[in-house]
Amino acid sequence: MARKKDDDLLIEDELAAAFLNDDDLTQTPQDDYVQPAAQPAPLDEPEEDDFPGQLAVDVYETNDELVIKARTAGVNKDDLDVSISEGILTISGTLSSGDESEANNWHIQECYWGEFSRTLALPLAVKEDEAKAALKDGVLTISFPKVVQEQAKKIQIM
Repeated sequence: MARKKDDDLLIEDELAAAFLNDDDLTQTPQDDYVQPAAQPAPLDEPEEDDFPGQLAVDVYETNDELVIKARTAGVNKDDLDVSISEGILTISGTLSSGDESEANNWHIQECYWGEFSRTLALPLAVKEDEAKAALKDGVLTISFPKVVQEQAKKIQIM
């Protein structure tokens, strides 16, 4: 639709009317009172142990290797499990606070203590049987030699 020179954008009342339905037009001021909503029933909270913590990882490649790094500060290497099968890497373990005393009253609790796990599909083909893993200064580093892909050979047409 073409606009005339004197046409302005919809004024506020016209704009409001454009979004009203027939019921809105027949309302009286007392109809504007909104009954407070009832409080929703509380949802069942998942148990703390239902979801293991998620382990953050960095994944990158060099010319020869695929490298995965995970921050695992405070985890003993005996409490870590690293496995790979058909290009799927799983890192799991337990982070213990080392303090087995019962706290009477928490003021702040931001640190995660307990089981964690991370499973990821590797982004490229690697030599799984030649993997190396090291835990140093709280960083788990896993490296895999990359599988060298043969370049496509050009076939000359005769």
